[in-house]
Amino acid sequence: MFAHGPAHIPQPPHTSGKPFSGLRTRIDPGQIPSPVEVAENDEETWEGRPFMTLPGEHVPLSTTNFVSIDQGNSSPRFVRATTWHIPFSAELADACQIPLAAIVQPFAEVQQSEDNVPVVDFGEIGPARCEQCRAYINPWLLPEYFCNLDSNQMRLDQLQRPELTKGTVDFVVSSEYFAPHAPPRLVPSYYSPEPQPEPTSRRVPEPIRIMFAIDVSREAVQCGLVRAACEAIIGVLYGREMDDGVRMEPCFPTQCKVGIMTFDTTVHFYDVSAERNAAVMLVIPDIEDEIFCPLQDGAFVDPNCSRNVIENLLSEIPKRFEAESTLLCALGAAMRGCLASFARHGGQVILFQSSMCSVGPGVSEARLDESKLYDTDREKQLFQPCDSMWMDLAEEMAEEGVGVCVLAGTGVTAFVDFGSIGSLAATTGGDLRLFPRFDPVLDALPFRTTLTRLISRFTGYTCRARVRVSRGLCVKALHGALLQGASGAADGEAALGVLHADAAFGVKYAHAGRGSLDARGHAHLQCAVLYTTREGQRRVRVLNVALQVAALAGNVFRYADAEATSCYLAKEAMTSLSSHTLSNIRDSLTEKCSSILLAYRRNCAAATSPSQLILPEAFKLLPLYTLTIHKNRGLRAHNVPADVRNYYAKRLLGMPVCTMLRHLYPRFMALHDLTDSIALPTPSTEANGTPEDRSAMQLPSVMRDTFVGMQGNGVFLIDNEEIMVIWFGSRVSPQTLLDLLGVESSDQIDSRMSRLPDLPTRLSMQVRNILSARRAERGGIELRLLVARQNLDAAEIEMSDMLVEDQNCGAMSYIDYLCFVHKQINVALTNNTSIESVTSYGLRGTPW
Repeated sequence: MFAHGPAHIPQPPHTSGKPFSGLRTRIDPGQIPSPVEVAENDEETWEGRPFMTLPGEHVPLSTTNFVSIDQGNSSPRFVRATTWHIPFSAELADACQIPLAAIVQPFAEVQQSEDNVPVVDFGEIGPARCEQCRAYINPWLLPEYFCNLDSNQMRLDQLQRPELTKGTVDFVVSSEYFAPHAPPRLVPSYYSPEPQPEPTSRRVPEPIRIMFAIDVSREAVQCGLVRAACEAIIGVLYGREMDDGVRMEPCFPTQCKVGIMTFDTTVHFYDVSAERNAAVMLVIPDIEDEIFCPLQDGAFVDPNCSRNVIENLLSEIPKRFEAESTLLCALGAAMRGCLASFARHGGQVILFQSSMCSVGPGVSEARLDESKLYDTDREKQLFQPCDSMWMDLAEEMAEEGVGVCVLAGTGVTAFVDFGSIGSLAATTGGDLRLFPRFDPVLDALPFRTTLTRLISRFTGYTCRARVRVSRGLCVKALHGALLQGASGAADGEAALGVLHADAAFGVKYAHAGRGSLDARGHAHLQCAVLYTTREGQRRVRVLNVALQVAALAGNVFRYADAEATSCYLAKEAMTSLSSHTLSNIRDSLTEKCSSILLAYRRNCAAATSPSQLILPEAFKLLPLYTLTIHKNRGLRAHNVPADVRNYYAKRLLGMPVCTMLRHLYPRFMALHDLTDSIALPTPSTEANGTPEDRSAMQLPSVMRDTFVGMQGNGVFLIDNEEIMVIWFGSRVSPQTLLDLLGVESSDQIDSRMSRLPDLPTRLSMQVRNILSARRAERGGIELRLLVARQNLDAAEIEMSDMLVEDQNCGAMSYIDYLCFVHKQINVALTNNTSIESVTSYGLRGTPW
């Protein structure tokens, strides 16, 4: 949807990119594929129509609000394949060039109208498994599964056996599935006074333990992170009325235990036992030698039993360290101390961090000359931990069943060393969130809601994931926030300290040898995740997907999935940062995109002219999504600090498909011309409808991510799942400002507002309803709100960078990039060569 008229504005000069060089192919800008149109058409297709998961049908887009009915195949919410018709042979797969991969989100949340994942308990016999491959696929192996058949040759108990009818099932497992204790290391990172467990002993499941670790160095205190963290912890534990008038509701899981530690130049544990009148601080001053936990019983407690002790402690921590804060930060020693406190139990660390590790093990140093390292062999060092201690510690945590979630709020220095600290989250299955230049006013609500989401979402700990594929296929690679097994990706196994609802990983598979699959049958993919619930029950979640086998390239392309393909390419690219240069990774992405489209031309549209731009229906957005990966801060050819690159690279590793696409291609909409029926509750005509049906809202259409169509008299909203920018044109109507903000001119707009005012106007209600709907989609997380007035506020640069169809972020515009890809394909078709040959003698590096 584009608006036209005299109020149209050009792209501002402060954005930068690369122009297309050479002769440009004639492409009508109005005819290039639009992600907005594709998404809207898909919404219309699935509106009021359930998606049946049996193989053979196109699946809805990840951004579509659809209802899935499990018919034996897992919902696309859990598994999305790059093509739902897998080539029957390695030769056909090579000819199609589509990476055979899937994005797996084991704990994805289902809609309220969908059935919950069934839980099946077989007692001590455990779930049925194949004796040869150990897959959870063959219930007929056990005599307990015998059942008579009805007249239709169906089992009489089929409806009572969800494991026989559902693609996604949770099995309660017996003691043989309990997690083994991690093997002892030659050089342990911590000291434990407890005796070493027997090699064959296993860990008895128990409710999860959560440790809140707070950086109390001077940087964290001065920027306000310490006070914000303590107030937010009280809120998630007990509920709290915050200073901004928003109440936090308690969300800490029942039966679970909590611990609190702080650190600066030393590490501080707190005994918060219920029988104490006040918390007792125990200081570990020796941070160089083996760290240990000085508490046996008081480190983790029931938060309700110790409420007075914990509340008083969290109220005192900001005051205590404001008066005696130190400049240095012993983060490495603190994380070793956390691991020591979790020894032989597992759990989750929620780390509040503001600065780099500057004393003790794992010391980081800010690289002042990093710009000199780009495009050299030393560039890879920017994306590796500064000390091998960090990876050793991350692997030990993953093996011990400990996951790390980092909430980083930077201060003046703005350097945290995510290359090192982020490896803890990226290896243990945790999470990573950044609040740059932490501002207690602007970031208070986003910070609290993010912590609430981390605590309240579905989470398992002490996890082992295993991906199995049909005979004739093999697993080649895993990409995500996980620790691969001892034999790498060859066995499809990974260890994760924690696995949560917002985490996804990519799995690449291929044909084993030069054999072929049965073209009349199905190929199967199964992901099994063995985990302990937060309540202390050991389970295995099994995801099953049957893929149709295709003998024709046309069917492989017809049932391809551009979203899963783009997401996999992004994860693969971020994984390779520590082994390849940025320029090579960007070139490789373009080559893969062009190779897929070239393969379609040769196998499905060979009779057309090479000069004609032809895109397959399923992959018509692939060039755009590939360009957005180029423009992401993790990869962009622009002056981006390596610390920021590391943050975004590790964030993308764990992102699910929907979140990643909305991050790469932000949602952009006009707010100044909403009609009366938009974003307002409307009563349902069905008397028996659910509350959600009776208050259903029609949300406004989004715009393409480009300055084309923007108006100087308009108000626009854009967000990329990290920040949200509301932009006001220089000629915006005073009435619009009055209805939305309660002011009459742009000069009166508070550029530091943290949320929109609650006004009794239609426009105010509509915009707040839109923001509320998006907040619900993110699981309750509020994004930081930035205000950008045309040619006045620096936030306009952030907004401009999110308009990825324009020429910016050190890269081409969408239409120029499409021309470049088409040029590669045209040369390859004309000369009968591959894309790699084309780029090697003339086109490599041209757009960058």
